[in-house]
Amino acid sequence: MNKIQIASIIGLIFFLQQSIVSQSKNENKFLQKIGTIDSIYSKTLKEYRKFYVQLPGNYNPKKKYPVVYILDGGVFLPTVNDVQRYYSGGFTPEMILIGISNATNRTRDLTTSKIDKKYGMPFTEENGEAHNFNKFIGSELIPFVESKYPVTHFRTLIGHSYGGLFVMYTLLNTPDLFTNYLAIDPSLDWDNQKLLSDAQEIFSKKTYNGKSLFMSLNGQLHPQNPIINIENVMQDTSELTLFARANIAFSNMVKHHSKNGLAYKWNFYPNDLHGTIPFPSIMDGLIFNFKWYQMENTNKFNSTNTTKEELSKFVNYRAKKLESHFGYIVPPYPEDLFDALGHMSMDIGDLKKAKMFFEFAIKFYPNNATSYNSMVDFYERSNDYNNALKFATKAFEISDDEYYIQRIKNIKKRINKI
Repeated sequence: MNKIQIASIIGLIFFLQQSIVSQSKNENKFLQKIGTIDSIYSKTLKEYRKFYVQLPGNYNPKKKYPVVYILDGGVFLPTVNDVQRYYSGGFTPEMILIGISNATNRTRDLTTSKIDKKYGMPFTEENGEAHNFNKFIGSELIPFVESKYPVTHFRTLIGHSYGGLFVMYTLLNTPDLFTNYLAIDPSLDWDNQKLLSDAQEIFSKKTYNGKSLFMSLNGQLHPQNPIINIENVMQDTSELTLFARANIAFSNMVKHHSKNGLAYKWNFYPNDLHGTIPFPSIMDGLIFNFKWYQMENTNKFNSTNTTKEELSKFVNYRAKKLESHFGYIVPPYPEDLFDALGHMSMDIGDLKKAKMFFEFAIKFYPNNATSYNSMVDFYERSNDYNNALKFATKAFEISDDEYYIQRIKNIKKRINKI
């Protein structure tokens, strides 16, 4: 097998596997089904709150996953799921998605302080209860999700508009609730930019090591004056640019306090409106927040000239890197990739590399029968049938599949012939 073939196979495993498997499993009555409905009664909010749960395409109930909480989940869960279908595995980890419904009491729950006037006009809608909604998420929803679904403590929060305002409020007031924050076109103009004023003091004192924030701004900086652009908007003083100016001012403040450890990126989307910006922001935001997760040294794995020692170093480095970010042990690569690399190494006659990849598969996936079955292939190729029998037996102990029974019988026949 040549280098081009190896690169092609690795690319398919990294970037297409999740999408293809997910589509084939769900191709039933509907082309795509998104989100199973669940609910919880909140003592804090004194009401039932509905949310939607979307499992990864390759969901394994024995595995635990990072989790994404999505405000306005009934609207944005499908978009987050679409991004994950294409990018998980290579750019982002597989994750369980929790879409929180904000169909009722949205303004009440997502706004961060009480007002009775907005832009000089009376504002009578119930508002300013973000502290209660934050309490509901932290003390009720998250514990409920963690007791019912196989999720880890590695959490991401996504919100748009008022939801983005709430994301920023959470980062400022309860930063340990989530690791990643994605604030899409946040309404930081709320209550005469009060949250921006609060943030000035908070950012100057707190540290945000290990936290990540992505924030975005849409291109309609002034709804009536197209001359206003990103270069001159901060010189405008009208209320119609307050939304954009608050966003930019907040971004400048975050950059000013860059030494507090927060990983931060701000994106301006000149061709998007407030209603269209969620799609590119979700894609770019997830990729940025998981920038450290993206696979490195793929060219080295594609090259037959890379030594066994170098490859081993890359695998161990990635394993340590993921553990340091997640806070728990995470396999550095999918089991299928270790298996493919091992078998491709055998195909080109590099048995030392093959054995190394199969050993890594067993190390990181000790409860998967296929990892041991690949080692059976290796020892049969090496004419070491005693060790082949040992690993075939182990595979059968994990999975009592008829395939392994037959394989054990065939190996014993070979041993008896020797």
